[in-house]
Amino acid sequence: MPPEPPAIFAADCRACSRLATFLADVRAQHPDYHAAPVPSFGPLTARLLIVGLAPGMHGANATGRPFTGDYAGVLLYETLHAHGFASAPESTRADDGLELIDCRITNAVKCLPPQNKPTTAEIRTCNGFLAAEMAAMQPQVILALGKIAHDAILRAKGLPLSSLRFAHGAEHELDANTLLVDSYHCSRYNTQTRRLTPAMFRDLFARIRRDLG
Repeated sequence: MPPEPPAIFAADCRACSRLATFLADVRAQHPDYHAAPVPSFGPLTARLLIVGLAPGMHGANATGRPFTGDYAGVLLYETLHAHGFASAPESTRADDGLELIDCRITNAVKCLPPQNKPTTAEIRTCNGFLAAEMAAMQPQVILALGKIAHDAILRAKGLPLSSLRFAHGAEHELDANTLLVDSYHCSRYNTQTRRLTPAMFRDLFARIRRDLG
């Protein structure tokens, strides 16, 4: 019997003891929160894969859906909707009926890290899920939201982290069929300091839409 393919997600994963302990503490403080590994959102057949950093405390960690219920998701879903990748411009909760169209969203680390800062070991431990997801999807375009996501994508492809430099708006050929596009993360800090403006984000998605047709 051939070996089973690697899993793309494990709802009961406790491989990172620091994260598992932190989630248990958060669950005790917020019993109504998801407070567990957060699965990806969107169809595996999508041509666009968006990779973020990790679930936010009061966003994905609370709702159980990436970029849902937090500030970072405001610009993301608004922009997705404007370019035909989402059925609605706002994502408030996991059962709000919003659907992604030809797009899937995941994170480099599936569990909420303290201070939103996963360790290198935690990123490496979670990378197998991302690698399996990318292999299952075979996306045409992968959008990295931030350098940690960029590096996680390279690691998942078995590429040296020094091989492709992160820069907002940069495009890299991961292989003959996959384009990696870099963006600053749509975090509150980046948008409020205008490191990333709505116009910059819209322009990036306009390019992705043209690439996908």
